[in-house]
Amino acid sequence: MKRFVLLLFVCTCIHQTAAQHTEIRYQELVNLFKAWRSFENPPKLDGAPDYTVQTFEKRWPEFEVLQNKLTAIDTLGWSIAQKVDWMLVWAEMNGYDFNHRILKPWQRDPAFYKTVWMSRSDVPAHEGPTHHGTLEVWTYSFPLNKTAKAKFLAELEVISTLNEQAKQNLTGNAKELWITGIRDIRQQSKNLAEIRTWETIKGERKIVSAIDKAITSTDSLVAWLEVEGKGKSGPSGIGKDNYTWYLQNVHLVPLTWNDEVQVLKRELARAWSALKLEEHQNRKLPKLDPAATPEEFNKMTKKAAKQLLQFLEEEEIVTVKDYFEPALNVHLGRFVPKEKRNFFEIGRHFDPRPLYSHFYHWFELARMDNEPHQSEIRKGPLLYNIFDSRNEGVATAVEEMFLDAGLYENDPRVREIVYIMIAQRAARGLGSLYAHANEMTMKEAGGIHSEYTPRGWMKTEKELLIFEQHLYLRQPGYGTSYITGKYLLEAAMADFARVKELRNEPFVLKDFFDQLNAIGNVPISLGHWQMTGVDDQVRQITHVKN
Repeated sequence: MKRFVLLLFVCTCIHQTAAQHTEIRYQELVNLFKAWRSFENPPKLDGAPDYTVQTFEKRWPEFEVLQNKLTAIDTLGWSIAQKVDWMLVWAEMNGYDFNHRILKPWQRDPAFYKTVWMSRSDVPAHEGPTHHGTLEVWTYSFPLNKTAKAKFLAELEVISTLNEQAKQNLTGNAKELWITGIRDIRQQSKNLAEIRTWETIKGERKIVSAIDKAITSTDSLVAWLEVEGKGKSGPSGIGKDNYTWYLQNVHLVPLTWNDEVQVLKRELARAWSALKLEEHQNRKLPKLDPAATPEEFNKMTKKAAKQLLQFLEEEEIVTVKDYFEPALNVHLGRFVPKEKRNFFEIGRHFDPRPLYSHFYHWFELARMDNEPHQSEIRKGPLLYNIFDSRNEGVATAVEEMFLDAGLYENDPRVREIVYIMIAQRAARGLGSLYAHANEMTMKEAGGIHSEYTPRGWMKTEKELLIFEQHLYLRQPGYGTSYITGKYLLEAAMADFARVKELRNEPFVLKDFFDQLNAIGNVPISLGHWQMTGVDDQVRQITHVKN
């Protein structure tokens, strides 16, 4: 008996020592993550982030040291959650490497130098490559207090300096990125002019002066870009091989360029056929009438938001937190005259619930604000839009999942809108794939986007078409992430259910979504692994031993 007690004591001590050792090694990862994030934020040049070639080359050896430290960390015995955190840091470092070697937005992409952002993105960070000195107007409360005023003024002053640096750094030959990117810089000038007219700004002499200087500088950059753009002739896509490497090693999507083409073609055909079957089934029902007045629109949107939240709670889809309702209500939208409605506004004016389902985005951002993840690595937005398969994929997937769960049981015509939205996402993503392969121009990719969207809903307002195809050319993998992320989420749900069945445990939809939410805004492949223990996708995209 004494021998058994002694053996038990020794085993317990060994277990505790091993656990402590694991925690120490995991803390090494957290410390390295902090050092990495500090490094990733570039030094300043005359008060603005420094993206000059000389600085990148000078700092490269320091980056290699960080990479080597990461690969030297022993993850043996780590939990899946800890290994997921390791892979997130690995993916971010791969993103820096890829930007340095291939994407080079500071050289190829004029839109990279957009500084003024008027509104918050509906995903954890801005869509597409963004510089480190942005002015996030939406984060300020006006009129500005003394502290905010000083910060606002300092961020305004970055614009002129960075614009001048842009003229030195932008040496690329990506014609479509260059020409279309001028729109973003021109819009910045308009936004600054708008801010200048605000009653809370008019009397602020220093701020008005800084705005005037920023407008002059921005207009000068636009003029320079227009002159330089006449000599641009090169492709803007990164090519199939680079696209696949980026997809797998940075965004952790277990697919190739060719795989994504097949997934999107399949989803496009499925959405069209499902739409036609819905239309057939609904042929004897009256068609939907869009809101014709602001009063009708406001009444409809409030009712739709309430119906969606009640559905999620009463049907036990997901745990509805107190912050869901205010997060959604801020984004109900406003009435838009028929002739000015773009694709999403057309659908919203018929019935907003399909779009509000996609606004699962805002629940996720509210969760980040109110219940930040306990992991230091997952707490904030991942760099380089690594979150796209998670945030865009889930937002797209739940449109149809909520349909299948019964959201439109009493309104079958609304189901048609869901399939139109899926078809549009598949068409625009397919176009972006061909653009990145340099098999199509951005305009030709937009042709697929427009022509393969049902009912001509992408032909009513061209600005959205240009905005989306430009973004997807700037950010590889983003245009497809809505559909491929949806596909990956469905695979995760399938394995989640299969594992439950093997264990003779019930599948509970609410548990699935709650666990997904608790994991945070990480790529679906990693969420799949952590929720199910199934690591097939992870093994497809990395040689790291799990």
